[in-house]
Amino acid sequence: MSRRPEEPKDNPWLPRAAVVVEAEPVVEAPTYVSLGPQSPQRGLVQPGAGGLGTWTPPGSARPPWWWVSCHGGAGESTLALAIPQGAESGGRGWPISSTSERHGVVLVARTHAGGLHAAQNAGRQWAAGALEGVDLLGLVAVADAPGPLPKSLQQWLKLVAGGVPRVWRISWNEAWRLGEWPDARNSAKDVRKLASELAGLTNNR
Repeated sequence: MSRRPEEPKDNPWLPRAAVVVEAEPVVEAPTYVSLGPQSPQRGLVQPGAGGLGTWTPPGSARPPWWWVSCHGGAGESTLALAIPQGAESGGRGWPISSTSERHGVVLVARTHAGGLHAAQNAGRQWAAGALEGVDLLGLVAVADAPGPLPKSLQQWLKLVAGGVPRVWRISWNEAWRLGEWPDARNSAKDVRKLASELAGLTNNR
C-alpha cells in the first residue's frame, strides 16, 4: 500500500514566500485642470447636508480672494502662508456680504475620499446659484499623501472638477509636514504656478 508523501514542513530559518498584492493603479494628473462651469448653473439642487455655512466679512475686508476650507485640515492656513498675496483665510464658510459687495473664493480640500466628498458638496452649493456675491475661482486639491493619486480618487477628482471653474493640484510637501514655515523657498513649482495664476485671475476682476 503506497503512502502519500508528507508535505514538507516550513523551515523557520528560511524566508517565507512573499505574498504579492496587486496595488491599485495610479494615475498622474496635471497640476491645472479647467473643466467646469465658470458661473452657477441655475436649477441645480443643493446638497441636502454636508455643505458649508456662510458668514459676513467686515465692511472693509475685500482681499483678492478668500481661502475657504471644505473640511478640517484641508491646508487652507498653509496655503495662506505659502502664497502671501493679500488673500485672507475665510475658515470653513462662504463669505457673503450684507451689501452688493462680491468676494472671490478659492476652495481648499485634501485629495482623500473625505476631502473630495466635502469639495463636491461645496461645489454643488455654488453651482446651485444660492450664494449671492460669491465669485468662485476654483478648487485647490492638496495631496493627502506622497506619491501619485490612486485611480479611484483620480476619477473622483475629475468628477469634482466638472462642477467648479478650475482645479489646481498641489503635490505632497515633506518640508511642510516637518513643520518648516511655508514660504517661497520651500514651495514647490505647483504652488508658485498656483500663485501666478490666481494673481492673473484676480487682477482681471
